[in-house]
Amino acid sequence: MRGMFTCGVTDVLMENGITFDAAAGVSAGAVFGCNIKSRQIGRAIRYNKKYCKNYRFGSFRSLIKSGDFYEADFCYRAIPDELDVFDRDAFTNNPLEFYIVATDVINGEPRYYKCSDGGKRDLLWMQASASMPLLSKVVDVDGYSLLDGGIMDTVPYAYMENLGFRKNVIVLTQPLGYKKKKSGAMPLFHIFLRKYPAVIQAMGRRHEMYNRQMKEIRDREASYDAIVIRPPKDLGIGRTSKDPKELERVYQIGRSEALRRLPEIRKFLGIE
Repeated sequence: MRGMFTCGVTDVLMENGITFDAAAGVSAGAVFGCNIKSRQIGRAIRYNKKYCKNYRFGSFRSLIKSGDFYEADFCYRAIPDELDVFDRDAFTNNPLEFYIVATDVINGEPRYYKCSDGGKRDLLWMQASASMPLLSKVVDVDGYSLLDGGIMDTVPYAYMENLGFRKNVIVLTQPLGYKKKKSGAMPLFHIFLRKYPAVIQAMGRRHEMYNRQMKEIRDREASYDAIVIRPPKDLGIGRTSKDPKELERVYQIGRSEALRRLPEIRKFLGIE
């Protein structure tokens, strides 16, 4: 739910007519970031606040009943199809390219996917990217078995650069100076993910990958090769918070940071 910060940032960018050739989302960044391509300002914070107390939208009851902490049918069918409709026509017609990252549990490699129409296949990739280890079932799509993209590529700036996108606005949900430590859940990974040794190894090294990425991002920021928007301090919200007021608080922090940086972003992107 630190992703509510990102939602605040992206809503401000959309409100101010700032568009991009492409965007990439990982985990929460995939399931919330898709609203950039569908141009649905406010949708992510709206449905998160409305349904966060629903047991199907994040609970151990859901995990026991469905095998997913966030029930797949509720999150990837009921909400986008019925409760807060995802504008697939706008998603399809927007020329912005939207990429998703997930982790292949068989070999521990990142898998990248370019969305097309916001349909079932796209949503399966979004689900896969946001499927947290221990709290989600493995998602099978396009011949791959996938989990959270953040395991192998938390911030896919290098992938986007390799595609030719050189002026990147990077949104992070941790403050400057944050360093990730090795997960204390490693014993549980060895038990519950024992069929996927490559993922266990990746989780054991994830903190090293993440901290290396943060250094590389700071280097890009220092050389003005990227704009980085991050919280001014720790957001102080749980990963699965179910408090609408907390979600709104974090969303507003994202809005404030985006508004504060708006002139700088416009200059960086060459927007008058």
